[in-house]
Amino acid sequence: MGYRSAFDIIGPAMVGPSSSHTAGANRIGQMVRQLLGAPPQAARVTFFNSFAETYVGHSTDRATVGGLLGLRTDDARNRDALDIARGMGVDVAFATGTLDGFHPNCVRIEAQGAGASVTAVGISVGGGRISIIELDGYNVRLSGEYPTLVLRHIDRIGVVETIGTILARAGVNVSHMEIDRKRRGGEAIAVIELDHAVAADTLACLRQKAGLLTIRQLEAV
Repeated sequence: MGYRSAFDIIGPAMVGPSSSHTAGANRIGQMVRQLLGAPPQAARVTFFNSFAETYVGHSTDRATVGGLLGLRTDDARNRDALDIARGMGVDVAFATGTLDGFHPNCVRIEAQGAGASVTAVGISVGGGRISIIELDGYNVRLSGEYPTLVLRHIDRIGVVETIGTILARAGVNVSHMEIDRKRRGGEAIAVIELDHAVAADTLACLRQKAGLLTIRQLEAV
């Protein structure tokens, strides 16, 4: 396995013990919180494969919940995340399972809050790096390393071109884009990782001209 940087070996600033099992899990939790768009009121966390075998001993459960609560990887409060969630009235349940053919460090989070819900599958790939690989049944790739737009829209000709044109006119460079749909002509999702965040007027233009159903801008974690 090749390494892209020293962070792949030593990991990010974090509450340990493991960059894969704690820092990565925390970052997945942070991304799910942003995707939910509100503080979670309840969450069901299912750990798979290696995560399922070691999540208590490696504090993966606490790290994941800490991320859902908005705690960063280096926040010492991650150690007490389960108690903090309980004190806030956040109902968290854990389960384990096996997914053949999936990365060893895999978790599915089903979160609810303020009338919204989100289900995401994430993997921790090493050195604190992550990838959200499934979002509400859509196949995606979301690294959490860049500002990201998550756009839901109707699958029709011209929508993606309009999105690209609006971003280009605003001087926003796209580093990666993933698009998936449930069926032809039905709902679709675009996950667009960017070099920098999008200004409010550009978001308003996207809402107006691209015919989006929903739009959410995520911060890098």
